[in-house]
Amino acid sequence: MSAEAAAKAAWLAKLDAPQWGSANVVEATQSFVDQSYGSVVPTSEDAAKQAWLAKLDAPTWGPAAATGFDDSYSAATPVSEEAAKQAWLAKLDAPTWGPAAATGFVAPTAMPTAATPASEEAAKQAWLAKLDAPNWGWSARAYPNLPASVKPGVLTGQAVIDLLEDAKKRGYAIPAVNCVTSSSVNACLEAAAKAQAPIMIQFSSGGSQFYAGKGLDNTGFRAAIAGAVSGAYHVRQLAEAYYAVHGEPLFSSHMLDLSEEPLEENIDICVQYMHRMAKLDMLLEMELGITGGEEDGVDNENANPEDLYTKPEEVWMVQRALQEVPNAKFTIAAAFGNVHGVYAPGNVKLDPKILRNSQVYISQQLGLEASAMPCSFVFHGGSGSDINDIKEAISYGVIKMNIDTDTQWSYWNGIREYEEKNHAYLQTQIGNPEGPDKPNKKYYDPRMPVRWAETSTVERLGQCFDDLNCVGIF
Repeated sequence: MSAEAAAKAAWLAKLDAPQWGSANVVEATQSFVDQSYGSVVPTSEDAAKQAWLAKLDAPTWGPAAATGFDDSYSAATPVSEEAAKQAWLAKLDAPTWGPAAATGFVAPTAMPTAATPASEEAAKQAWLAKLDAPNWGWSARAYPNLPASVKPGVLTGQAVIDLLEDAKKRGYAIPAVNCVTSSSVNACLEAAAKAQAPIMIQFSSGGSQFYAGKGLDNTGFRAAIAGAVSGAYHVRQLAEAYYAVHGEPLFSSHMLDLSEEPLEENIDICVQYMHRMAKLDMLLEMELGITGGEEDGVDNENANPEDLYTKPEEVWMVQRALQEVPNAKFTIAAAFGNVHGVYAPGNVKLDPKILRNSQVYISQQLGLEASAMPCSFVFHGGSGSDINDIKEAISYGVIKMNIDTDTQWSYWNGIREYEEKNHAYLQTQIGNPEGPDKPNKKYYDPRMPVRWAETSTVERLGQCFDDLNCVGIF
């Protein structure tokens, strides 16, 4: 149960009245804004949430908690705390928070309009309709440029589809970064915050194993599963149980790479997974065609060149099979010459027009306009790709690009640069250019090079966001 859901349950179970009255009288001065009204005009949404969750009972903000307002809510100045409670329970109206109920009180300029209802009834209806942590303030319009279903936090179900469709419509793609430590996750989140854009955090099998600890036994992928648990809160096999409790899947999506299997077998297994995942409102990313190069111990450097390029008819086979599954949500990582890793210019020959041709072909099969772009494509092996190929692929419906090699290098490069700058301070515990007795602890503290690695990765991801037309999306 989420913190907000727990708060709701606790509040509904108690149904206590607001803590207005003599027990919480405040002076009708500036402290009114700070002590009583502060929860409605927080410095941040998180501050409002924390204040609200800490109290659980009905809000203590507003003129109901203050004296000196003759025309404020009549229950705000009862003869006793019990009288206030009984009056409030009898009406079950939301408190008259907001400057509308306060004589002579001028609302701060930053006051969100959602916190100042026009009437007590409007406040009641808005408040009772939501019940969970208030949606007034900036959270109600956190991402004004994105679909209404897209809220702060991890997206699942229809919200994921709405975001991907928005990306296709507006011509941007979301960077998806393979992470192996909490540090690399932090770097991704920091970069996304700076870019004011969404990001996808991924865990491969090998990356999940490293996340858990390379010293763990990985028989039956137990260590890799444990790493995914650490990265995503719970093991994949328990997603059904998580859904039953929380009403949403544990993961936003699951990528299934059966590209080395015969096409029919690949599709059949993906359909089986899609049936299971559709019940959880979860997105499936299927891989069609082989991605060259080497990643996570899978070596496709000598793959048949023809297998690196998907045919439109093959994409249609996947689209047709998966869309027949009720409530199916999926993306297709169709190969168009993609290769894992970074290679010298000219060694990788991408053909994004395969994606365009696939969109046109499938539109014809579905009786749609040629420009409809019914497929949502994923760009595998994005690191080191030519910027022109990236932009062209996005124009043909790529809404996600996987990034690994470039961020691996940027993370390492941050450590390398830290060592190069502080080399003389990293050779012994004691003794450096400042003196033979000078300690070096602050230089070899692991947090120092790790932070340089994070900063270097944040900078590199900034370029990725820009390449993907994904800056300022919020």
